Amino acid sequence: MVQQVTPETTIEIIYPESDGQPMADNTEQFAWIVKIKENLEILFTSPDDVFIAGDLFWYPVKGNPNIKQAPDTMVVFGRPKGKRSSYLQWNEDNIPPQVVFEILSPGNTLKEMSKKLQFYERYGVEEYYIYDPDKNDLNGLLRSEDSFEVIEEMNGWISPRLGIRFQLTSDTLEIFSASGQKFLTTVEIDQLREQEHQRAEQEHQRAEQEHQAKEAALQELEKERDRYQELLAKLKEKGIDTDNL
Repeated sequence: MVQQVTPETTIEIIYPESDGQPMADNTEQFAWIVKIKENLEILFTSPDDVFIAGDLFWYPVKGNPNIKQAPDTMVVFGRPKGKRSSYLQWNEDNIPPQVVFEILSPGNTLKEMSKKLQFYERYGVEEYYIYDPDKNDLNGLLRSEDSFEVIEEMNGWISPRLGIRFQLTSDTLEIFSASGQKFLTTVEIDQLREQEHQRAEQEHQRAEQEHQAKEAALQELEKERDRYQELLAKLKEKGIDTDNL
């Protein structure tokens, strides 16, 4: 009797794309998440191998969907831009996000933030920044071998990976690119765009006015020349020698 061998059934593992929770607890937290994420997108527009995402699940271990975090903003050097429903690290050359940002809200608990710190430390994050907009408090951690070390002075700190500079004022956090450009909200960016449009329009109008003024001056010269030629012709008709005029 030949025994039939039943092939093993492969169970598909589902890696959820959402936990059903909102990205932010309040408008201030949401505004900061968008501001940092979008300005980093602008800053790294040209390189094709810098992936930036906000509130995207990161799964570092294949086969275990319970091990995950969704940083408010994460930056991955060495991975192409593009759409992703989640960041499955084993499909990304096993490259973890090197930089993550978390924006605190009153709803964040110490236990929750401790778990996040342990997760980021364990799975290879190089730079971890935590900002509390309510308290205007910025903290940073930098990888040293297999663990994080606290960055003692964040005011004026320049990110080794991103090249951005953090500046704490009396009431808020300001972030600057290596070229000195300040991170702006989308409204501020639109206002600058409108100002630049108006400046360009004014410059165009000024150039057009100068062109018209030059055209008018040339036309006046042409009229003067024509009048001079008419005068010479009349003098010749009267027998007056105009060669020495």
